[in-house]
Amino acid sequence: MSDKQQNLETKLWAVADVLRGTMDANEFKNYILGFIFYKYLSEKIELRLTNELKQDGLDFEQAYAIDKFKEDLRQEAIENLGYFIEPQDLFSNLVKQASVGDEDLIQNVERAFKKVGDSSIGGESAQDFENLFDDVDLQSSKLGREVSDKNKLIGQIIKHLSEIDFELENDENDILGDAYEYLISQFASDAGKKAGEFYTPQEVSKILAKLVTVGKNRLKSVYDPACGSGSLLLRVSKEVRVTDFYGQELNQTTYNLARMNMILHDVNFNDFDIRQGDSLEEPLFIDERFEAIVANPPFSAKWSSDKKFLDDERFSAAGKLPPKSKADYAFVEHMIYHLDENGTMAIVLPHGVLFRGAAEGTIRKFLVDERNYLDAVIGLPANLFHGTSIPTCVLVFKKCREENDDILFIDASQEFEKVKNQNKLRESDIDKIVNTYINREEIDKYSHRASLEEIKENDFNLNIPRYVDTFEEEEPVDLDEVCKELEKISEEMKEVDAEIKKYCDELGIKAPLF
Repeated sequence: MSDKQQNLETKLWAVADVLRGTMDANEFKNYILGFIFYKYLSEKIELRLTNELKQDGLDFEQAYAIDKFKEDLRQEAIENLGYFIEPQDLFSNLVKQASVGDEDLIQNVERAFKKVGDSSIGGESAQDFENLFDDVDLQSSKLGREVSDKNKLIGQIIKHLSEIDFELENDENDILGDAYEYLISQFASDAGKKAGEFYTPQEVSKILAKLVTVGKNRLKSVYDPACGSGSLLLRVSKEVRVTDFYGQELNQTTYNLARMNMILHDVNFNDFDIRQGDSLEEPLFIDERFEAIVANPPFSAKWSSDKKFLDDERFSAAGKLPPKSKADYAFVEHMIYHLDENGTMAIVLPHGVLFRGAAEGTIRKFLVDERNYLDAVIGLPANLFHGTSIPTCVLVFKKCREENDDILFIDASQEFEKVKNQNKLRESDIDKIVNTYINREEIDKYSHRASLEEIKENDFNLNIPRYVDTFEEEEPVDLDEVCKELEKISEEMKEVDAEIKKYCDELGIKAPLF
């Protein structure tokens, strides 16, 4: 990490101190991330349009005051950026209002936020900018009882952010995007159990991203059916060039965050399609197939398991539906359905999917025995995720496997670093997992290539200890040494007993029986 990025992250996180104590982290993240995003949008449009106007010797604000430029400027922004912000609503003007204590600040900010979404209506970017700021509730009583209190608090946030240079004129676009990711991770750390709704630890994201990009330098498409803040999708693009990003997210607040995250990482609105809804019950990409699919869905979530899904192509072939209480295999089957023939998918799941019986056992057998889609099972350490300490595993699936006569098992559960109250995968741990997968290497007490026959003998139970023996033999016990030690202890006890009797005799009391 560069000093520039670290400095930016520190400054941005410090802004959160304005709201710390007013509300919990899961709530005030919406305000901090929302205002950072608006500042970015504002500076982005101002920079682009001012550059376009250089030959006219005007800046954006000056040109917009001239009638003949107004519509052209709006069109330029909508076509290339997907949104439009009028000069009066630019972040720099909100800073001026905050500095003089404008009593209409809250009202003006609300109007500016709404106008971003309104500006895209009827355009190709409408879905990407609609209601983006809905979770920045400027009327919340947690900001203060009176409007003046709210104005003061929001004004502080705006003024603090105004002191931070986003340096958008530089080509290092990922610096701000990565700083935004850092903030999301910090909020996840503070948010506890609620963090699982929007964040996958970067180390786990990196493993999934590397697994689905093995042997490729470009992906036509990547999809995440439970995309959270979009960090997992964006992580894939750090490994290879990605043409199009697709994601679906159930939680409205997190869906907004994912769209912001994409735009802040300079992904053009034409290159991502993030939608809100339940991927299992209401799939919004049903006709699409993707070259790479990644997911960290909510562990053992509930779903309807409605009988109508027995006629759904995603689930019908296995003959049984995953139980209502555990949607883990529903996500697996949903993702396999959307996987292209040349694609790879990687999903994080609880260990129960490896050995639970009933319908899940039937589906597991179907995927391994009849379809032979499962390529690898990777056990991760416990306590990697915010909000849960359970150990997890990564399942890798391919429709066209190169090594189709065995499944690779990796037990990486003991290789990690403990950081405060969380376990963390080191770079060396990640590299070992990925390299072992690429080379399909057998390493003593770490990995094993289990033949399909071996898996059948285990009745399709995929519990990792059945295939990777991590048992450590104890040093042989020297019985003669043990006897000598016991004799020595016995002699010492006799001496202590004699000493106690001596003191009891001096005190004229009866010595205890030993």
